[in-house]
Amino acid sequence: MALAEHELAERPLMAAWRRFASRRVSVVALVALVIIAAAVAGADLIAPYRSGQQHLDHVLAPPGAEFLLGTDTLGRDTLSQTLYAGRISLVIGISVALIASLLGTTVGVVAGYLGGRIDAVLMRFTDTLLALPLLMMIILLARILGDSAADVVFVLSLLGWMALARIIRAKTLALREQEFVVAASSMGASTTRIMVRHLLPNLVGEISVAVSLAVAGAILAESVLSFLGLGVSSAHTPTWGNMIGGNEGFMTVEPWLVWAPGLAIVITVLAVNYVGDGLRDAFDVRGEGRS
Repeated sequence: MALAEHELAERPLMAAWRRFASRRVSVVALVALVIIAAAVAGADLIAPYRSGQQHLDHVLAPPGAEFLLGTDTLGRDTLSQTLYAGRISLVIGISVALIASLLGTTVGVVAGYLGGRIDAVLMRFTDTLLALPLLMMIILLARILGDSAADVVFVLSLLGWMALARIIRAKTLALREQEFVVAASSMGASTTRIMVRHLLPNLVGEISVAVSLAVAGAILAESVLSFLGLGVSSAHTPTWGNMIGGNEGFMTVEPWLVWAPGLAIVITVLAVNYVGDGLRDAFDVRGEGRS
């Protein structure tokens, strides 16, 4: 009882942070994610060499004092390339997550609150997109549009919002029957105001978890596309995916070319997933008693 009263006295975000902080794995993952983001953002300061700088007298040099992770087939320092490539991979992941979450949240809230024909049309459209072979559609659109980072973000965002839309719609259907929504409607609040001021604050948990998991999914999707030669072109800028895709033939003889970006992807995705798990439990008040 005392715990419940204490929860009520706390602000919702503070209570959520307390629950998140109680999960050590999620906190460690968050710290790791912050370190990774700071490292790639500050690549100009901490990378041993500039992006794309070649050392033609040290082609395929093994890891050593001068090149900590060796060099690639063009004599570029693998550590520096991994740091600079992380910028694009993280920007793509975050951009896709934000755009797809915005689309999914908008469709879900509008469909769930307005209902009727609008709900039917939006959900049938969503179901139609969900029924399509997702990987095939992503590959097809990536082939049609191009190989820039903006093209990859557009493709992944366009086909990544449907699952969240259904989750948000289901939650909105339950919320619209709550007393605070009914009271706001009876007092003459506009539909837009009810959605923005009353529904969205109660969907923060679902949206936060969706964004975190979408970041991981987008990083993996970009890596797969780049590995297949359909993502961001290495001629434009390095990404973790095209670093792997361009060096898979050297996996057995110069493994550092693949292991460096590969481990960066694995660690980043694991950290994002653990943070997502922590956010899910943090915003799930019912789970307090289970932890």
